[in-house]
Amino acid sequence: MADHLKGKRILIAKPGLDGHDIGAKVVALALRDAGAEVIYTGLRKSPDYIARIAVDEDVDAVGLSILSGSHCELVRQVVNELKGREAGDILLFLGGTIPQEDHAQLKELGVRAIFTADMPLPEVVMTLSRELA
Repeated sequence: MADHLKGKRILIAKPGLDGHDIGAKVVALALRDAGAEVIYTGLRKSPDYIARIAVDEDVDAVGLSILSGSHCELVRQVVNELKGREAGDILLFLGGTIPQEDHAQLKELGVRAIFTADMPLPEVVMTLSRELA
């Protein structure tokens, strides 16, 4: 998996009140091992904070990890904050407990890739590598 994402800057963020971040950290490490420079915001960050860090750090992609069930609203808020900072072109991907029936709405909001807990890490890396090419 090494070097697939060399030179790419990726922000991994945990919006909302969800306090579980093991999955986000595992994905962050896999992306780092694939050559990306990964910035992890930590737990419970606001959409405003996430967008501000994405712009300040000049990232190529933002990955949101959401397990709380509020993924549609949190994604909408992050997208609006990014657009408000003229950064709506940053690739947005999502991981967590995301029901299949919400995928279409999330993609309409601008999410380019959705990863669930049962998705193998090499597939996550390859998908992001393809999306960021």
